[in-house]
Amino acid sequence: MKEKVILAYSGGLDTTAIIPWLKENFDYEVICVCVDCGQGNELDGLEERAKYCGAEKLYIENVIDEFSDEYIVPCVKAHAVYENKYLLGTSMARPLIAKKLVEIARKEGATAICHGATGKGNDQIRFELGIKALAPDLKIIAAWRNEKWTLDSRESEIEYCKQHGIELPFSADNSYSRDRNLWHISHEGLELEDPANEPNYDHLLVLGVRPEKAPDEGEYVTLSFEKGVPTAINGVKKKVSEIITDLNALGGKHGIGIVDIVENRVVGMKSRGVYETPGGTILYEAHQQLEELILDRETLREKEEMGNKFAQTVYEGKWFSPLREAMQAFIDSTQQYVTGEVKFKLYKGNIIKAGTTSPYSLYNESIASFKTGDLYDHHDAEGFINLFGLSTKVRAMKHQELNKQ
Repeated sequence: MKEKVILAYSGGLDTTAIIPWLKENFDYEVICVCVDCGQGNELDGLEERAKYCGAEKLYIENVIDEFSDEYIVPCVKAHAVYENKYLLGTSMARPLIAKKLVEIARKEGATAICHGATGKGNDQIRFELGIKALAPDLKIIAAWRNEKWTLDSRESEIEYCKQHGIELPFSADNSYSRDRNLWHISHEGLELEDPANEPNYDHLLVLGVRPEKAPDEGEYVTLSFEKGVPTAINGVKKKVSEIITDLNALGGKHGIGIVDIVENRVVGMKSRGVYETPGGTILYEAHQQLEELILDRETLREKEEMGNKFAQTVYEGKWFSPLREAMQAFIDSTQQYVTGEVKFKLYKGNIIKAGTTSPYSLYNESIASFKTGDLYDHHDAEGFINLFGLSTKVRAMKHQELNKQ
């Protein structure tokens, strides 16, 4: 019997061409696996296409709820943002995809896993670190880095498929390189390759509109959280995946979450892309507004640093690592009392505060008021300032003494 290889299959041109390439160059039995993280209609017709191209079978694994609960929620709790802008839409999905590829490989008794990520990107790292962490015995085939892969353009891939009797609905016209899931959609290529060019948003956007084209009237939304996890929108309890879906529609309508960034890839190069994360941007902002009320100063400061490290770790593909698990344990401990409601208004790309409440709020009106309350005496500040500024005063006195000499 032939050995089996599991192919991470999206149905796009790259992974479609890889099916006959694997059979021709390695004599494998090809098992395609498409992991549905919320790609929507991109999955239409995949099974017929995969089998038409020579695959023995296709698995379509719906992981939308697992993606939401086990991967998105930890990043929301951490407020994990890479380089101050990127909300990790692709980064957080790749380890889950790797996990499912390994599960199917075990089920099928496969000896190898193949992916179509390029040798210039981050995804090759994320896929392969995930596979190595979960199944170090499995062989990994990275088509674009393999010496037998000679296809270097869309035209050559289409011609290769034609030579193998495969007629496909793909054109050689250039288009954006996109990655979509429940959380976001990313865009790279075309005019975005030159940072001097303004993005052609009218041609590019998929999930929403430019703020200029958003409604002239704002819209109020209320989000409820329990222990850092979103549980309801406008008072209606829903699954996390459903809340994200609703927020995507609302955010897209009002031009929320459009980011143009030049980021530093793990492999060392800078890359320019546009990300649409309408629902995620709202969720991050609402969660942070709630934490402002609840977390004490020192914890909030440490959590901010931990969130940045968490984002970098996820971006670099190290989800299945002791470090990520340890950081998440710390972050989870900070979320014990992050419960309450956040109200805000969406208006032309903006998320405007409209009131936050929590039974665990540390905000005390008696203390914060300009009036003297029972818990705070203005005179107490004098001794505090004397001690807090003691080192500053001693240093100034010393310099004053030296200047007189």
